[in-house]
Amino acid sequence: MDIVAVKTKFQIVIPQHIREQVHVEVGDLLQASVEGGKITFTPKSLIDRHLAEGLEDAKRGRTHGPYTSAKDAIEALETRAKRHSKKRRP
Repeated sequence: MDIVAVKTKFQIVIPQHIREQVHVEVGDLLQASVEGGKITFTPKSLIDRHLAEGLEDAKRGRTHGPYTSAKDAIEALETRAKRHSKKRRP
């Protein structure tokens, strides 16, 4: 059993071996709940993290479209992917 301290801003550090057991990484989402007087953190699936990122993008106006068809949307995404890959080359 590990003992952790509550920091001044109510932050805690999850011990490394526990993070590794449940595969928690920086940026992951955890669901917090109280069960039988105990605080429980449950890792949410990867899709939840991407959904949260997508919703944040939409809130900030980082969207594309509208497109008249699925074909138009796919072509636009392929064009953006090509531009993005060219920028990353040294």
